[in-house]
Amino acid sequence: MEALVVRLSQLDSEAEGAIRVVMFYDTLIRRRVDLAALARASAGLAECVAGIRLDGTGQTFRVAPDGPAPSAGRASTTVAITLDDEQIGAVWLERPSPLPLDRLLLDRLAIAAAAVVERYGPARTTMADPALVELAISPGTDDAARARALRLLGFATEAPVRVVAVRSPLPLDQLGALVCPARPVKAAPLGEVGVLLLTAVDASRFPPDVRAGIGSPGPLPRSWLSARTALRFTTSRQPVVDYRSLGALALLAHVPGDAARDNTDVAALAGLGADDHRVRAFFQRSRRDHPREGARSDRVGTVGWPCSPTPGRIP
Repeated sequence: MEALVVRLSQLDSEAEGAIRVVMFYDTLIRRRVDLAALARASAGLAECVAGIRLDGTGQTFRVAPDGPAPSAGRASTTVAITLDDEQIGAVWLERPSPLPLDRLLLDRLAIAAAAVVERYGPARTTMADPALVELAISPGTDDAARARALRLLGFATEAPVRVVAVRSPLPLDQLGALVCPARPVKAAPLGEVGVLLLTAVDASRFPPDVRAGIGSPGPLPRSWLSARTALRFTTSRQPVVDYRSLGALALLAHVPGDAARDNTDVAALAGLGADDHRVRAFFQRSRRDHPREGARSDRVGTVGWPCSPTPGRIP
């Protein structure tokens, strides 16, 4: 590399400077420096104030070449820190006007900062490797492999992780941040369904255009199965369903469609049609006399039983 620098210096002084910047940060990464040391080294190299900020933890390092930076300052160039294709913070320089190599310096600083975050603890990102999430929730995974997958995802061994199955127009990382802003959450797409792994969930935080099935607490494979079941019961009127609220209705999700269609009572009810006055009268009485059961009966049509005047089935 040194020979390349010497050769480039004879051809292009800016190219030589670029190579030296790359070598500088490669050396820092090999030495496994922390974020504070990265900020100090960058300020010395750039000969101006340098800063590093992590969004997830709120950590900020802002350093001048000769020590702590003054309180006031404006970034002349800023670059995002990304990890697993998700922005987790930013790095910047503060000088009157940008210099030609500032962008390259910050690009390398952002890469080094991401490496530090990944090395010294679970990454504070939402998106996760789908294969790792699938390993954590699959019923075929043994306990040791599941525990290791959860550790790699950033969850403590004893953490009560739950699964939420979603269909969302929002990107999963944004949805995870909305639903669980202050606690660990991981998200990944599995087929046509999005998966959220989290330790606590507030159903009221889901946006209205998101369908979500909240799995039951307990072993992750069971939570994943119950989350998918709950997702099938969601409707436009009730886009978020907690599996525990379904009660015995959850059993309907396991009735084969052919068996339901072949049942004479179901066939007779289907023949009436959703607009039949007898069907409407039945549901009106059900809601009036048994509000809880009436609300549950509205969900029956979502799993293929044509019992609701406003079915919202999700295939």
